[in-house]
Amino acid sequence: MNAKKPKVVVVMPAYNAAKTLHMTYADLPRDMVDLVILVDDGSSDETARIARDLGLELFIHDRNYGYGANQKTCYREALRAGADIVVMVHPDYQYDPTLLPEIIAPIREGKADVVLGSRLMGLSPMRQGMPWWKYYSNRFLTMLENLVFGLRLSEYHTGYRAFRREVLESVNLQMNSDQFIFDQEILAQIVNLHMRIAEVPVPTRYFAQASSASFVQSSIYGLSILWVLARYLLHRGGILHQRQFDSLERRYKSAAEAKQPR
Repeated sequence: MNAKKPKVVVVMPAYNAAKTLHMTYADLPRDMVDLVILVDDGSSDETARIARDLGLELFIHDRNYGYGANQKTCYREALRAGADIVVMVHPDYQYDPTLLPEIIAPIREGKADVVLGSRLMGLSPMRQGMPWWKYYSNRFLTMLENLVFGLRLSEYHTGYRAFRREVLESVNLQMNSDQFIFDQEILAQIVNLHMRIAEVPVPTRYFAQASSASFVQSSIYGLSILWVLARYLLHRGGILHQRQFDSLERRYKSAAEAKQPR
């Protein structure tokens, strides 16, 4: 990373976040953030108007395309804006925005390429209101993911994440799902490219206005994770190549080399 102060861009994937957006933005440590981008994924409430009133960089989808599609727009626009570090902060106020300095510290210090804000480090998430079924399914899936990826992370399912620019330039975002499983697909890509992942403990708020997946949605998400892990194992084992996990930088380099005269 350059010696100059890195440009930190916060991205907010939003859907009907009017009741919590102002609180989330108010708690962001503004001295650490150069730009805040909000992508409104076809909200039916006042999310877009509030974002304009707050002076955020606003992008609006013409309909609800999905959480993964929202992130694709977030990251594309953050890179286009010249971000060195991109931090995803959900505007539903579930994750603590004041912890942003801790989230980006490992990247700024050159110790990590990706930082995950873990709900399972520190205080018990169930004491903070996480449903018991969500807690135990999180632990079970994390155990499987650690076995497959060869890591020892406390959780993979957090929405509080920071990325070094080069990470988002290397992974094939467009081949990922437009739905919630996007979060796990991008982590599988990151692991496949041997990028460094760090964790920071973050307390989590559970309240009526905070978005939370239902039991059925969480069950579908869990099954989708198993499918991602299966495809990752097939790819890493050389059994069935998955283009989704290839590095874009490597692909561009190979294409350029192929064009060189012999």
